[in-house]
Amino acid sequence: MDVFQMERSGNGSKRFPKPVISFLIAFCLLYIASMFYRSSTSVLIGEVARDNITGEVTENVTRCFETESEDKRSSGTESMAVDKLLGGLLATGFDEESCISRYQAALYRKTSSHEPSAYLVSKLRKYEELHKRCGPDTESYRRTLKKLSSSHTNGTTDCNYLVWTPSNGLGNRIISMASSFLYAVLTNRVLLVDHGADMAGIFCEPFPNTSWLLPMDFPLTDQLHSLQPGNVHSYGHLLKMNNLDISTVSQAPPFLHLYLAYNYGKHDKLFFQDQNQGFLQKIPWLILKSDLYFAPYLFLLPSFHQELGKLFPDKEAVFHHLARYLFHPSNQAWGLITRFYQAYLASADQKIGLQVRVFNRKASPVSVVQKQILGCIKKEKLLPAGR
Repeated sequence: MDVFQMERSGNGSKRFPKPVISFLIAFCLLYIASMFYRSSTSVLIGEVARDNITGEVTENVTRCFETESEDKRSSGTESMAVDKLLGGLLATGFDEESCISRYQAALYRKTSSHEPSAYLVSKLRKYEELHKRCGPDTESYRRTLKKLSSSHTNGTTDCNYLVWTPSNGLGNRIISMASSFLYAVLTNRVLLVDHGADMAGIFCEPFPNTSWLLPMDFPLTDQLHSLQPGNVHSYGHLLKMNNLDISTVSQAPPFLHLYLAYNYGKHDKLFFQDQNQGFLQKIPWLILKSDLYFAPYLFLLPSFHQELGKLFPDKEAVFHHLARYLFHPSNQAWGLITRFYQAYLASADQKIGLQVRVFNRKASPVSVVQKQILGCIKKEKLLPAGR
């Protein structure tokens, strides 16, 4: 379990497992680097929209591959043919042109040394069937939606849901979405995500023949972006009002807020107590706000431990598999990524990823940040001598 320990350093940051860091470096290198010196994700969305309007997306993505050498293209095509579905991780049945990156991204990476377990592959196929049966615009979804108008839950429902809401930057959102999906799989819930305006168009749909996007007419939309720790509809507040004894709650509410962000309180943290998971199973709608990679904590819950062991015999590969399954840049975003790659990275023998975080541009001007980065690179000898 050592690889899952999240230790706090002096500045309050968290140390994540190596696969998490590796993915974020690779993703940021191909993706966030195209936004270097820009203020927010919304800038990327503007470029995505512009490409979409001019109809250049597919042409530009194709052109990127046409500029590659024949040797690299031949090698990449062979690799793609051998493991197009990433060892069974990805499902068949997608329109490949609707999400080019789903299969072409493998051309830009080394072959993974982590094979998904047969049990994980089977579980993902079962989840996809559940999502198709219970996703937006289905009769089951509409029927469960009516539960929200009640003060308490009457009987069981065909489908239960986990609604993910965003918090903080794209990196935090990626790791919390991956964790949320894992919890949904473990508890037989359907994951619906509220990407909002600033994430619209970045990722493809991960599940075939359905959508994971929360419908815009969801009745609790007004509450989603104002979730705070300890609010009256939160799980933490419910525990506090019942002296931490969930068994005294006579009737389960139709929905609860789960607040698992960096500033969550002691009552919100009790979500990770195993004895309370049975109560949560009775609630049709869980509304989650998180910016954390909380998947490691799920391994500490006895009720999930055996299942997680079968899903991920190699615990180092949890995020690796979840990220490769869920996150595929849309065609618009993929065009930006591949153009950047061809312009700056394709001819490099080695690539180094740096995460640059600037919280206050006035206190830390670009020139100062550049100087710090160059100083660090020279000090750590990350580049060949003479560069």
